[in-house]
Amino acid sequence: MHCGLRGAMVPADDRGAEGVVLGQSGLRVSVPILGAMSFGSAKWAPWVLDEEPSIEIMKAAWDLGINTIDTGNIYSHSELERLIAKFIKKYSIPCSQIIIATKCYGLVANDPSILLFFMPEYINQSGLSRAAIFNAVDVSLACLETPYIDLLQIHRFDPSFAMLNDMAARNSWTMFISMQDEYSLLYREEECEMLTYYKYNSIGVIPYAPLYYGLLARPIGTESMRHNSTKGSVLERKVISADLRNTDLTIINRVEELSKKKNCKMSQIALAWVASKVSSPIVGISSIQSCRSTWRSHVLMTPLQV
Repeated sequence: MHCGLRGAMVPADDRGAEGVVLGQSGLRVSVPILGAMSFGSAKWAPWVLDEEPSIEIMKAAWDLGINTIDTGNIYSHSELERLIAKFIKKYSIPCSQIIIATKCYGLVANDPSILLFFMPEYINQSGLSRAAIFNAVDVSLACLETPYIDLLQIHRFDPSFAMLNDMAARNSWTMFISMQDEYSLLYREEECEMLTYYKYNSIGVIPYAPLYYGLLARPIGTESMRHNSTKGSVLERKVISADLRNTDLTIINRVEELSKKKNCKMSQIALAWVASKVSSPIVGISSIQSCRSTWRSHVLMTPLQV
């Protein structure tokens, strides 16, 4: 299924990255987008990188032309946003040359090691009320040390404030310009109806987990630190149905087969597939080597391979 959601392509910049216009907003983002959830503080999660390696990877991505970073206020409880500010300062990057997408909704603690909490000092610090959104934006701006946020995203649905897009239309407010959903070769639920809705309303799509938590980036049976750290928890991705599992195995094996034929990484095949169907995929990277190998070249796929 190809819903033609990708926006107008623009020429590559001096560092070689291509860009795409996000929906009908006019905002240009890089392809792909750097997913920064794994940067920040290991106190928040064992698979998160601390300051030095995080900034090194951000610089490696920047040198490859990746000028768009996806973050969120809850990631390492704002420590990630502070790291992005340090990265921008360290390399004297003008705000006009970098695109920062952050999120609001969740509670942000004062300590990265705190995962679940609700105390009086956090009143009006979560959800999508006017007060909560303004508070979240103020904190993000202070952490990022920027005068504005390029793209503010709603991290979760708030049943207390439903139908926000319809409300915005009636009041001539800013409409939604993008959607960050989960989409990959192993998770295609959005094709049922949502991708068609996004296309009809000219909403850009920047999906997360295009490698399905790393399963599409390595041969079957290969483990990673992030995968091992979630075993036995509610975050662990489990394939319960035997039929679904067989389907997943077939797809992963096919990605590996194509990567060998095209002499490239499995991740490049999986990302090329997603990129052919959406505006720009968000890719999380845990090492400079992975960064360079994943984005070093554009993989061309035939319609039959897609």
